[in-house]
Parts: sequence; structure tokens; C-alpha cells
Amino acid sequence: MFQFLNPIWLFAIAAVTIPVAIHLWNIRPGKVLKVGSISLMDAASRKSSRSFKLLDIPLFILRCLLLIILAVLLAIPLWHNKLTAGKTKGWVLIPKENFSASYNKFKPRIDSLTSAGYEFHYFNTGFPKSDLKKILADPKDSVFATTNQKSNYWNLTRQLDTTVLSTLPVYIFTPNQAKYFIGQKPQVALNLHWQTYIPADSTATWIAGAWMNTNNTIRVVQANSKPNGTVYTYANIQSGGDQPNSPYTVTINNGQAAVNLKTGNQQPVNVDTATLRIAVYSDNYVADANYLKAALQAVTGFTQRKTIIKEYSNSNAMPIGQDWLFWLSDKPANSKILANNHNVFIYETGKTVSSNSWLNNNGSYAVTLQQQKIGLFKLIEASAGNNANVLWRDGFDNPILSKQQTGKNNSYHFYSRFNPTWNDLVWSDEFPSWMMKLMVDDKSVIAENHDKSILSQQQLMPSNISESHVISVKTTGTANLVNYFWLILVLLFLAERWLANRTQNLVTNG
Repeated sequence: MFQFLNPIWLFAIAAVTIPVAIHLWNIRPGKVLKVGSISLMDAASRKSSRSFKLLDIPLFILRCLLLIILAVLLAIPLWHNKLTAGKTKGWVLIPKENFSASYNKFKPRIDSLTSAGYEFHYFNTGFPKSDLKKILADPKDSVFATTNQKSNYWNLTRQLDTTVLSTLPVYIFTPNQAKYFIGQKPQVALNLHWQTYIPADSTATWIAGAWMNTNNTIRVVQANSKPNGTVYTYANIQSGGDQPNSPYTVTINNGQAAVNLKTGNQQPVNVDTATLRIAVYSDNYVADANYLKAALQAVTGFTQRKTIIKEYSNSNAMPIGQDWLFWLSDKPANSKILANNHNVFIYETGKTVSSNSWLNNNGSYAVTLQQQKIGLFKLIEASAGNNANVLWRDGFDNPILSKQQTGKNNSYHFYSRFNPTWNDLVWSDEFPSWMMKLMVDDKSVIAENHDKSILSQQQLMPSNISESHVISVKTTGTANLVNYFWLILVLLFLAERWLANRTQNLVTNG
């Protein structure tokens, strides 16, 4: 399949009119005829004529070709090799790190597919092909040992979309855990069949966080994760000494307090003694800032964490080093602001579109309880190809809040506003809990290795663009043809110079 990277240069082909004009207006000198006498010739009126015909046609063709090849060269021609189905009936894919559990769960289905001629591939980067019979014949094979390796199944599905034809049946067998589905759900053109199972170790309990509260006791967050979601419970314990009637232990090492569960093998979690500093830059969004501050104060009251919340109307007056900066402004947050604050929550700007949908803060995680639908009326249209980690979405799976990490700093991009004309979030009882989940998640409350929540089949399945009758042409590789066209251009130039000099010599020599 032929393609140009800069097709606008093809308009330069119009330059072939230059050699056409040169050749059409090329006038040869007249010939002198010698006669004996003109006395007997009658006078005639003077007539002039001009002959518009192409001369030196081979030279003319070479010059036209030179200009055409130069235009094609500037357009950067590429050649794409199309995918072909061959004799393969389809693919069966299983993650290598979960091979044993996945195969045993779907053994009859997998065996029937491979017996029917389906190829077996690992559902890992590159999708390496393997012989399922040889793997099963060797029980000592390393693939039978489940590892702690974590894949992003949605990213792998995007890669798969560029590897196999849209018509080729593809069967994927994986565990269903939200930690494997990260970022924005992809759109693919695949004949995809995805079957999942809930792993046996489907519950986990761990210390998600600990900090000193306002009355000098330790506030402990304990997380309990199950397939239907993760639940957090809060408790206050004494900062020192034995905790006989408590499920927690407190240890002091070099003046640093740490908390751990009496049961389990989790490493102790250090107690955070710092004060949480939050800055709100309101600019022209004073009403939005008031709604936000009310929610943040509710979060502070519940978490009992030492917190300072301040509002600023002048960006130059804000101190650097804030734990959270809420940039409620249409002005862009510059790189200095992003670098000098740990978390920056930014009002995105762009095209505003009306919406008749709702908000959800599932991100890539399932919810524990049935949440009320929060109306969404307006949003900022997100740019295409944004692969940031989406935390909040609307009912049509459009990003409402996404997170990007740069080193130790995070930027959160909000495609709506904290205003009732944009959504019902600020009037909802869920608003403080959403903000708390956002701010607590940043402190690694949800440990991905512990998270056992799952997704519904509708949530995990990628969107299939072939359902919209979009024909997807897939390629296996790309060849750059620039060098070949350079060679053609040089040969044509040499041929043109040789022919032009030869023609000039013939004219000169009579």
C-alpha cells in the first residue's frame, strides 16, 4: 500500500508546466535562401507565423520526469505491506505469567480451539508463538509458575490490533482483575472473544496509610479488597507502646513510627507526620473555589489529618512546594508550576461541548456500592490520542479527569468545572468522597499488588470500531522509498544533461 508522509508536496508536480512552456516557445532561426535576382518577383503583403509544436521530445520528457520525481521525493513515499491471513484459522492467547491457572480454568475450550487448527500465542509483548502440546508435556516448564509480573491488557490489545487481521478470530483467556486494565479503554478492529475468571486469591487486607492526626494519635487506614471492590476502614491508635486490644502494632525505629497488622506479612508502613498543604488558585472561578474548599474541609474533618487550605487570587503570591495545587483558571499552568508542586489539578481549556450524560469515578477500578448518577451538562473536548491514566469518565467513556506522572510530580487534567452549570458534582453528597479518594489514592492507598477488584465484561471489552462499518487496513511493516527515488532522480538528471549537450552539439555543428 503506497502512502506519502507529506502529500502536500505533490502539488509541486504542477511545475511540469515550465518545460512545456520552454519547449513550446523555442523558436529556431530561419534559413537563408540564395537567389539570383528579385526583380521578377511580385511584392506581397508581409505575413508572420509562429509554430507551436514540441521539439526535442525525449529531452522534454526527461525534464518533466525530473520535476515529477522531485515532487514525489519531497512528499516522502512509503510502502506498507498488508497483513495476510494465510492458512491460520485463528489465535488463542494466554498470559505467560498466569498460564497454569488460565489454562486449567478453560481447558476444554482451549483444547477444542487448538485441535481445530488455532495457533497458540502468549498474551505478552510481541505475542510469541508456541506449541501448546510441548508446553503441557513438560510440567517443569517455567510458564506453570505464576509470577508477580503485571501486564497492561489494554495496551497489549492495542498492539494486537496492529498484528492480526480484523477478520481473524482471536480468543483471549485471562484473569479478571482491575489492576490489569490500566488507562483508557482502547478502540480496536478485531474479531475478539475474551473470557475471564476470578483468581482463587480474591481477597486481600493491608495497611493503606497512616498519619499523625490533630490530637497526636495515629490515624490508620486499613484496606480490604474483594472482587466487588475495595473498602477502607479508619481507626485511631496510640502513638507508642503496646496495643493489646488492637489488630495493629506500632514500632519506633530511629525516631520514625511505623504501623503494621499483627497478622500478615506486609512491611510496616511509616507514619506520616507532615502537614498536608493545599493551595487553591481561583482566578476568575471564585464560586468554583468555594465549592471545592467546602469539599476539602469535609475531607480534612473525616481524615483528621493536619491540613492547611489557602485560596489565592494572585498566582505570584502562591508558595512553592504545595502537596496539592488546584489551578482553577483558563490560563495555562506553566512548567515551573508543575515542577514545584507535587500534585497539580488543572482546569483544561478547549472546545466546550454540551452533554447529556453522567460522571463516574471508577477509572480502571470497580465500585463497591451502587453510586448515584451525577449529571454532566458540559465538558471540554479531550484531544485525540490522549493515553493518560483516566480516573473519571462520563457515561460515553469520555475522559473527565486524567492523570499524568512526571518523575515524582503528578498533573491532573479536568475536562469540566466545579460548577452546577457544568455538572451536579458540587451538589452531590459524593463530592467530598470523590476528592478524598483522589487525594488518598495519590498516597498509594490502593496498592496494585493487593487490589482484587474486578471489571464487568462490558467494562473490560475494548470498543470495536468495526461495528461502525469502518474498514481497517492493517500492515506488517513499512519500507521507506526515499533512497530509491533519489537514485532515479540522479539517473534522470545525468540522462537529461547528456541529451541536452548532445542536442546543442548537433545544432552548433549544423
